[in-house]
Amino acid sequence: MTTATRPPATSGASRVEVRTTARRRPAPGVIALYTVAALAALLWLVPLAWAIATSIKPEGETTAMPPTWFTANPTFEAYLNVLGRGDIVRWTANSLISTTLVTVLTLIVCVLAAYGFSRFDFRGRPWLFALIIGGILIPPQTLIVPQFVLMTQLGLVDTYWGIALPQVVAPVFVFILKRFFDAIPRDYEDAARMDGAGPVRVLWSVVLPLSRPILTAVGIFTFIGAWNNFLWPFLVTTAPEMMTLPVGLGTVMGGYGIQYAQVMASAVLGAVPLLVVFLLFQRHIVTGVAGAGIKG
Repeated sequence: MTTATRPPATSGASRVEVRTTARRRPAPGVIALYTVAALAALLWLVPLAWAIATSIKPEGETTAMPPTWFTANPTFEAYLNVLGRGDIVRWTANSLISTTLVTVLTLIVCVLAAYGFSRFDFRGRPWLFALIIGGILIPPQTLIVPQFVLMTQLGLVDTYWGIALPQVVAPVFVFILKRFFDAIPRDYEDAARMDGAGPVRVLWSVVLPLSRPILTAVGIFTFIGAWNNFLWPFLVTTAPEMMTLPVGLGTVMGGYGIQYAQVMASAVLGAVPLLVVFLLFQRHIVTGVAGAGIKG
């Protein structure tokens, strides 16, 4: 008589460990997605790496054929020439002041407009909201001439307000913020009103703290767009001491001929502040874009 042998009993903890190990194996689709993302990141880094490599080359090597990535004689002469020839400190301060104005004013205007459309019912609201959203379809370049005429009549040419005010209008951010405010449960606001809070107090003490991720993302995107804006500051500033950093660096590049090391050094100097901002606030950007922070 033969006795059937049973496989050794597996404990519950072992089964859980096996299942957990199996779950941790990435699927082929996930591996492919990460591979594509890594390749895209490398492709994005190639121009930046080339700009940095070219900026530390002697000027004579920048036009050598065939081109090479590295130089045997690295030098920071291009950076010194750019910093010495142009008032880059003044231009950077102008960019910071005007960009901060644009960011703050854009947030104030867009938050008030979005909250009004989200929470208040008034006559003509759908038509007015549709009119504002329709502004997304208007190319900014078509408004340059009337904006310049208006700034001239107001005496705002070569001023920070002249640089900032025409950049404040942002219909797309009104739409984004309204959608976010619509998702905030009104129970929080009702509780605040029961305690005697008015509309402004509710907005400041309840809605804005709950909207911090999206507000941070909108503010950073506005800051980046205003910092990189070249056309409008170029048109509205005629005095060298009022130029923003992109405009000032453009005059340096155009005033001394095509010197590729200095061109790349200027590009790197102009990108450093944005890189610092992104590294400091990248978590807020991702959170805000994903619309996190409010559930239900």
